[in-house]
Amino acid sequence: MIECMVILAAALLLDILLGDPVYRLHPVRLMGHLIAWIEKILFRTGNIGLAGGGVLFAGSVVGVLGVFLVLTMLWHVFPIAGILVFVFVLYSCIGFMDMFHHAVPVKWALESGDIDKARALLQRIVGRDTAQLDKEGIARAAVETVAENFVDGFLAVIFWFAIGGFLAYALGLPAAPVATGFALIYRVVNTLDAMVGYRNERYKYFGTISARSDDVLNFIPARLSIPVIAVTAAITGLKAFNCVKIGFRDRLNHVSPNAGHAESCVAGALGIRLGGPVAYPHKKVEKPWMGDAIHDIGPVHIHHACVLIFFAGWIAILPVIFLFSIFV
Repeated sequence: MIECMVILAAALLLDILLGDPVYRLHPVRLMGHLIAWIEKILFRTGNIGLAGGGVLFAGSVVGVLGVFLVLTMLWHVFPIAGILVFVFVLYSCIGFMDMFHHAVPVKWALESGDIDKARALLQRIVGRDTAQLDKEGIARAAVETVAENFVDGFLAVIFWFAIGGFLAYALGLPAAPVATGFALIYRVVNTLDAMVGYRNERYKYFGTISARSDDVLNFIPARLSIPVIAVTAAITGLKAFNCVKIGFRDRLNHVSPNAGHAESCVAGALGIRLGGPVAYPHKKVEKPWMGDAIHDIGPVHIHHACVLIFFAGWIAILPVIFLFSIFV
């Protein structure tokens, strides 16, 4: 379990210091290439339904785990080198600071009055049509993305890393590779959902297994985000009571069974409204509102959301490290 503590702390430190750099051999990018390659073969052969989606899901998970198991053999021969590999894999699965690096420039552009630049910067991190967004819409989309990414990019990764470590310990297995493997499986499923988990004509059935699997893996982390964000709101001087109230009231006001939990909590903590009508490239989606408009949303709320989620990350990770230390 000491190895798990070291891997987790080192991965988070790397993410804080380096962010998530873009390069050709990034593990998540390689996952995406594998998924796209398998998808292309399946569509070319006419396997475009639910069964084809199952083959894509199984092939992607098995393919990534197969490579990881080969790398794990290094840990048995050269333990230090193996630990470094595990640190790199977990670091690559975490997308914590990267969202701040994208959201803060949106805030700066809004503050400078450059709406076109703010829209262009926002387009890098959202799927909606930013060309139709006004200043409030841009700020709202940025805050929503920061909040949602807390679960997808960080909390769920840490949760499954911890579950893998504790499960391995209970079964008498080496904790470090199992914990890292669990985090990696989550990231594969989350990437699958991001690529094929859409309810459009192409992926209505083909992406069902990937989308529902991502819902399952995010179910507990999404709900854990409520107490984590509420405690952080209290510590940072935001509206902690309102965070809990809005979180439990509006957490299901979202098309996703999980995304609304963190978003509604952040809305409550900041005293703003999130959600509402969203324009995508091919259609407009009428989403329910989350939160109450105590304040008019603006660039400052992007800053507050980033601060809130940054400290929420630390609030989330400290209990995990403490629990690991108990089993040392």
